[in-house]
Amino acid sequence: MFKLIRKLRRDEEGATAIEYGLIAALISVAAIIAMQALGTSLNNIFNTISGKMDSAAP
Repeated sequence: MFKLIRKLRRDEEGATAIEYGLIAALISVAAIIAMQALGTSLNNIFNTISGKMDSAAP
């Protein structure tokens, strides 16, 4: 039983794949948050421009 636990403790083959998966998930979450913030900002800019164009029209 103890040999099995020691063997599993030393086996790090799957750990690298899990680490890469966690890094990819973290990058995905950061990208989604950044895109949402950018989308909101762009929406506000376009609404402001649209409002100014509507008020400038004869």
